[in-house]
Amino acid sequence: MSGAVVAVLVVLITIGGIAASITSYFRLQRHRADAVAMASYRKLAEQAVSNQERLHKDLADFGDRLSEIERLLRAVE
Repeated sequence: MSGAVVAVLVVLITIGGIAASITSYFRLQRHRADAVAMASYRKLAEQAVSNQERLHKDLADFGDRLSEIERLLRAVE
């Protein structure tokens, strides 16, 4: 009977190791997919910041032009 218990324990330990390896593998794959998604989000965020800075610059230029037009209109009156 002792031999049967040892055999069952060896099989259970082997199955547990295989299950742990498979679980770790799929966690690693999920982590890699998350890393790719985060890289895409990071790139999107950088583009958003770049667009926002460009828009801010354009608005500042527009404000300067508008001030110049107001100054010219006041000078005409």
